[in-house]
Amino acid sequence: MKGTYVLIIENSKDTEIEIGKIGCIEFKKGFYAYVGSALSGLERRIDRHLRALGDNKELHWHIDYFLAGPVVEVKGVLFAETADRKECEIATNMSMDLASITNFGCSDCTCKSHLFYSTSLLRLKGHVCNSFYDSGLIKLYTVNLNEE
Repeated sequence: MKGTYVLIIENSKDTEIEIGKIGCIEFKKGFYAYVGSALSGLERRIDRHLRALGDNKELHWHIDYFLAGPVVEVKGVLFAETADRKECEIATNMSMDLASITNFGCSDCTCKSHLFYSTSLLRLKGHVCNSFYDSGLIKLYTVNLNEE
C-alpha cells in the first residue's frame, strides 16, 4: 500500500532533544503532527515509527530522534492511500494555521517544516483532517493508540 500519513504525538513536558544534523531543538509541552509519506510500503513505514527503540531501531530520520525523546509518545496515526506524493501539500496546508519546527522532516523538499505544534489535541487533529481533505484525500483512516 502507498500513501501519506500523519503521526499524532504528545510531548508531556518542555524538553530539549538532539535532532540529527539539525542539532538541539526545544520542544514545548503539547501535541505535534508529523507529515510523512511512503510510496513503497505505508504499513512498514508506520510500523517502523511505532516500534520501540529497544528493538534495535536505527535513528535515521528527524522524526526518529524526536520519537526517541524521553517524554514523547505517539497517540495516533491518520493516513490515506495514494500513489501521489501528497505530504508537501498537506504540510503546506497545515503551515497556514499551525506553528511548526523549522526545517524538521523536510530535508528532501522545499517545505518550511513537516512537524506542527498545538497545545490542543482536538485543534491539531482538526487541522490534520482538513489538510487531507483540502489535498483531495477524502478517504482517511485513523488509528488511535494509548487512549485513556
